[in-house]
Amino acid sequence: MVPLAQGNRASEMGRVRYRVVVRGTVQGVGFRPFIYNLARDCGIAGSVLNAGQGVIVDAEGAPDAVRRFLEAVRAHPPRLARVDEVSWEALPPAGHTGFEIIASTGGAEIEALVPPDVGLCPDCARETFDPQDRHYGYPFTNCTNCGPRFTIVRELPYDRPKTSMAVFPMCPDCAREYHDPADRRFHAQPVACPVCGPAVELVDAGGKPVPGEWRRNCWDLLAEGRILALKSLGGFHLVCDAQNRDALRELRRRKGRDAKPFAVMARDPAVVERYCHLNDQERELLTSPEAPIVILKRRPGTDLPPELAPGLKTLGVMLPYTPLHFLVFTGPFDLLVMTSGNYSELPLAKENVRALAELGGIADYFLWHNREIVNRCDDSLAAVMDGEVQLLRRSRGWVPVPVRVPTGDGPVVLGIGGEMKNTFCLLKKGRAFVSQHIGELDHLEGEENLFSSLLNFQRLLDIEAEVVGYDMHPDYRSSRLARKVPAEKRYEVQHHHAHLASCLADNGLVDERAIGVILDGTGYGPDGTLWGFEIISGDCLGFKREMHLAPVPLPGGEAAVRSPWRTAVAYLLTYLGEDGDRTAGRLFGGHGLELDVVRRMLAKGFNAPPSSGCGRLFDAVAALVGVCTRSTYEGQAAIELGELVRDDAEGAKLGVYPFSIEEGTISAAGTVAGVVEDLERGVPVETIATRFHNTVLEMVREAVRRVGAATGLRTVALSGGTWQNRYLFRRARETLPLDGFRVLTHRQVPANDGGLCLGQAVIAYRRWSKECV
Repeated sequence: MVPLAQGNRASEMGRVRYRVVVRGTVQGVGFRPFIYNLARDCGIAGSVLNAGQGVIVDAEGAPDAVRRFLEAVRAHPPRLARVDEVSWEALPPAGHTGFEIIASTGGAEIEALVPPDVGLCPDCARETFDPQDRHYGYPFTNCTNCGPRFTIVRELPYDRPKTSMAVFPMCPDCAREYHDPADRRFHAQPVACPVCGPAVELVDAGGKPVPGEWRRNCWDLLAEGRILALKSLGGFHLVCDAQNRDALRELRRRKGRDAKPFAVMARDPAVVERYCHLNDQERELLTSPEAPIVILKRRPGTDLPPELAPGLKTLGVMLPYTPLHFLVFTGPFDLLVMTSGNYSELPLAKENVRALAELGGIADYFLWHNREIVNRCDDSLAAVMDGEVQLLRRSRGWVPVPVRVPTGDGPVVLGIGGEMKNTFCLLKKGRAFVSQHIGELDHLEGEENLFSSLLNFQRLLDIEAEVVGYDMHPDYRSSRLARKVPAEKRYEVQHHHAHLASCLADNGLVDERAIGVILDGTGYGPDGTLWGFEIISGDCLGFKREMHLAPVPLPGGEAAVRSPWRTAVAYLLTYLGEDGDRTAGRLFGGHGLELDVVRRMLAKGFNAPPSSGCGRLFDAVAALVGVCTRSTYEGQAAIELGELVRDDAEGAKLGVYPFSIEEGTISAAGTVAGVVEDLERGVPVETIATRFHNTVLEMVREAVRRVGAATGLRTVALSGGTWQNRYLFRRARETLPLDGFRVLTHRQVPANDGGLCLGQAVIAYRRWSKECV
């Protein structure tokens, strides 16, 4: 880069010319039309094109005009663009007389970024509902400001022939808009209309087309209580009337989803406010171009069926984000279930033919289209917690925008993620490309989804992993897959160390040491036991386990995770002895012989691996108070217990249960005794739940105070799925600073295992740097 010509020398030259490279999310967001029109306004001659590095501009004109042009490029890009860098080099004036958009080029190392899919913009929405517009009633209306991007692109540069729109030749009207620099569809690659673009079709479970107008047919079917599979941007949704209890029960039965909450889609924000509390920040998030599912507090006394979110006072809500969704809501329904189109925890269905096979036992009818989904991408999930947007699932709307981390040049590093809520990360030159939500890997289909998504990402970025970081658990499928990736170096990464590094990297602090408070369900420790309530110190290279919850045996291992009452029995017998055994008989005697088996397992230490997981402590308390004795989805007991907390000033005054810390071990003996005593005294469950949460918070505070005094560290990083608990998140951010600590939380990736891959990648990079540089 050279400085722009200035002063008298510039005026003597008369004209200057620069080759400008704009890097970032600058393809598929209307950047070339923006450059074209800006150049004309500034009197600049030359050209603009898409290339592997980004957008390249040949700009020639008067020095002041070129300066204004470059300032505007950096300061006022299109709304969906993200400019990471603008660089330039001087060239001899060529005498350009006009400005043009020229054909894209490839070949060089790819640095440009594919934009994420974004929700329907107001202009396209207006056209979709304007009877006089040629896009009236068209389910695929889009422009440079909205529509599919990541889900349809195969490789860069981002041009129509390299997307799934390549098979749809443009009609004259669409071609005219596409080639008109003054039109907002100028070079919008998914541009289409009813004449030339994709088409929607309603078919039955056998794939036979249903005659008649598709919208009216869908409304009639939903009114009858039928379940539809609707093909959206990144995969299929399963849809039914959110007010029909019979349809909800049937969907749960067919989908194998006993209690996990369903997401719903509401017609508009007014409908959302009818059922849920909605503050300004939540409204902004809900209506943003990313259009995530937002976890909202339900209004008491509404007529929503309990089958939507059993045992919860919250509801996951999103708004329509494609023309297809908006058109469905022109009928009699203002609230529809819009849940992931899969069976149980299998990958999201995305191909029409496979959807018939995979969802044929769930959906009665299929509303699909003939535009291929190249990259599967589930809906993102977010919540506003203590005034901060927290991503619980980072996928559509955010992927594949990278997380910037201050690492230098080096190899491409893959963090392959965990076993649950899997995502992977490709780290390249300080940009961490975190994948869409992959999900659970406990099925062959999950492994195939991870592997195919990784191959697609690598092709899209034109890179291959050279270094791999993976979880040290010997039985994780993700770790086995990591060993199959051809790479020069591989590094085992401890689960909770990866959480700490993820939080540090998320905050751009990869060189800083901190106290990590990592609270989650489970993670494999170097000692071969299951960790999960960890106070560690360290950085992105290494860590030390400072304090942890005392381990308690899990009778039956995974069986105890699915049956929290088993964990409750383990806590009772471990800490309260014979009194605990009598309490177990009184509370869980209905399990009969199974309770006797659990007792024998604990007595003999057979198939009862020790665990110090925070999630298991939550399981035990949730089972003791009768909130959740059988768990059908990850974190169910903890979530339902958290819903009972008094999240107000009075809740903080309810006090804590006893606990102790000796030689780095936090004992919950007094906590369990206190919970049992309150139960026997008839204390309300809400009070017990709040006191328990206060106790966990006080355990954290006391442990952090001691570790801070011993190490001198004053920065605390909070990571792990437990920190998605609103009450603990807010209270920790309130109280730890009172003890003199700076608190770091996640901002761009989830605190749960969906952010694990970022930490793995950064740790692997640091270890490679130490060994090889």
